Amino acid sequence: MSFYKALDKRYEKMSYRRCGNSGLLLPEISLGLWHNFGHVDEFENGKQMLQTAFDNGITHFDLANNYGPPPGSAEENFGKILKQSFLPYRDELIISTKAGYLMWPGPYGEWGSKKYLVASLDQSLKRMGLDYVDIFYSHRPDPNTPLEETMSALDLIVRQGKALYVGVSSYNAEDTKKASKILKELGTPCLIHQPRYNMMDRWVENGLMDVLENEGIGCIPFSPLEQGILTDKYLQGIPENSRAAKSSGFLQSDQVTSKKIKQAHKLNDVAQNRNQSLAQMAIAWLLKDERVTSVLVGVSSEKQLINNLAALDNKLFMDSELEVIDAILNNKD
Repeated sequence: MSFYKALDKRYEKMSYRRCGNSGLLLPEISLGLWHNFGHVDEFENGKQMLQTAFDNGITHFDLANNYGPPPGSAEENFGKILKQSFLPYRDELIISTKAGYLMWPGPYGEWGSKKYLVASLDQSLKRMGLDYVDIFYSHRPDPNTPLEETMSALDLIVRQGKALYVGVSSYNAEDTKKASKILKELGTPCLIHQPRYNMMDRWVENGLMDVLENEGIGCIPFSPLEQGILTDKYLQGIPENSRAAKSSGFLQSDQVTSKKIKQAHKLNDVAQNRNQSLAQMAIAWLLKDERVTSVLVGVSSEKQLINNLAALDNKLFMDSELEVIDAILNNKD
């Protein structure tokens, strides 16, 4: 096994943004381990992607207890890679994980109870071989557990030294505001919100982004490429080995609609005029909003990661470009 030594100039290649009203800076692009890091995936490919990410200034690696497949395996593989490559750099890394989705049978294996959140994080730390994570999220709101209990669990976890910061994912504007108020009163502010957000899915613009700005909470969108639709992958239909072709995947073939493909074609023309790939433009489009701290990308290869990083070379949009993009997305073109 060859020893990994990070590039000396890794921090020259990345810009960092302050996460809400905190002391934490995050890279403009962060790497998510939702896909391609499980036991069904090639271990060495995952290790290469993480090393390439860090060599390019990506300091933030985002996980969750259920990432794989099977659930838990992304954390296990990350733990092995951490031990092999990144232990000397632990204090340069922001490692996050989450709990909220089903992990084990019975009434304490999912959602937002204190019992589940604390137990899940203990399991995650064991899988990754860590004493603490930098950010721990409530992965989804629980309609049946009082918000006070879920937030007090996050506060407890910080006081126990198992996480430095806490956040929420996929909470609506109203619940985010309530959660933020509870956490502030407990003395553990909400650092960050991780919503699904991209050109084709803009629900966060209907109130949530304003709440984040007012509450001093950072924003790190996931699925910035609409599970691949905002790339050149589906411009000619559904490829054989794509996510949409796999019935068990998160992107189903019926989600790749003719309307979305038509929009992607037109957006691709705008991107080409900007000398960008469609994926690069989609990432840059999110970063045009200063309230977005970082964009969470998922990749399947080192080449894909390098391509996404090139989005940072052109983040500026002319008003006319934004008008054309909105017209395409609103079917007014």
